[in-house]
Amino acid sequence: MLIFELLNQFEATCRAGFFCLTTKLSKTFGNNIIEILFLIMAIPERINFLQFGRYGRRTESIYRRTFDRDFDWLGFNMNLAANRFQYGMKRLAIAVDASYIRKAGKKTDHVGRFWSGCASAVKHGLEILGVGLVDVDICDCMTLYVKQTLNAKELRAKSINLMQWYLHVLKEHATELLKLTNIVVADAGFSGKPFADGLKAMGFELVSRFRSDAVLFYQCSTPRTGKRGRPRKHDGQIDFDNLDQRRVERVWSDKISGGAYAYQLVAYSKSLGQLVRLVIYYDGQGGHKLFFSTDTAMSGKDVYETYTTRFQIEFCFRDGHQFAGLMECQARSTKKLDFAFNASFASINVVKTMLKEHKIDMTIGQVKSLMFKVNFARRIFERCGIDPKTALNAKLVKELFGFEAEAA
Repeated sequence: MLIFELLNQFEATCRAGFFCLTTKLSKTFGNNIIEILFLIMAIPERINFLQFGRYGRRTESIYRRTFDRDFDWLGFNMNLAANRFQYGMKRLAIAVDASYIRKAGKKTDHVGRFWSGCASAVKHGLEILGVGLVDVDICDCMTLYVKQTLNAKELRAKSINLMQWYLHVLKEHATELLKLTNIVVADAGFSGKPFADGLKAMGFELVSRFRSDAVLFYQCSTPRTGKRGRPRKHDGQIDFDNLDQRRVERVWSDKISGGAYAYQLVAYSKSLGQLVRLVIYYDGQGGHKLFFSTDTAMSGKDVYETYTTRFQIEFCFRDGHQFAGLMECQARSTKKLDFAFNASFASINVVKTMLKEHKIDMTIGQVKSLMFKVNFARRIFERCGIDPKTALNAKLVKELFGFEAEAA
């Protein structure tokens, strides 16, 4: 592959994401978006406005003004995901998770104290809520959009709590997300009744995990007597150390191995106040985990595999931190920060889609290393006024810059 072919492939993938966007997209603005996404992958050091002006074709002020504009990141990423995941009969789910963003200073919008999972502590900075699309069949995820979380003072001013804010972020684009799937998968921190009921009101079903000591009951199987009084909702609490084998069904899955096994049943959850499809997973070492779906028609195998695929959104956060400068934006306003966060994930999505479409066997780290060399070579030829497409110069480019990318 000639080194400059990578530029054409990257640009073609970006333009495929521009199809039928709600945002008005002029030619100049579209070119600026492509340039920004490319530079995020081409800049080897800190990714900020100063570096954009240093490595890019435009001035720093142009990049700053571009970050202050609106762009339909959800539509852009949905177009890329459609090309990569090939919507159809696949098992898809909307993955939701929050991530801590390190940010110094006191004047940044929404700055406050948020939980950092890596540090296992509350730290000063920002938080973003990531919404991604998970493909359970290929065990992969693409981030659709992210939004900043309000700090504690701002939440109190709006008389809402953190879970209500997360529901608000999902509700803003619920119509578009429901076109993909009605399954939302989140970790145990989102398994409370307010979040589950809020999703149900929007038309979603929740797949998540209970605490191991959650109170659950067998579904009542006795017919109604017709007598006065409320019918029974459940029939005995579930003892996880001594299951009633008549009421559970063994779940067979290729992912369950090493002496582990699982059972499924429809159970009544005391905390959620409703029936759920419950999967009781035994690790073979005396412990158990409880996975569930508020959709009782969902199979236990789908519940288990959907939840275990949820962790793929964590890899999206990792790639954003490691390769796309997720924590390095110099902006302080909400609009510019939202643009920067979404652009970081979009650049990762473009690379993933490009690698699949052109069947390129490279990692994101290798692509980033090669992108830097592509940009460096392009700047040299532009400054010198040399056409790299002539036969003689193309051979020189291949010899000088066509070497293999370094591993991440």
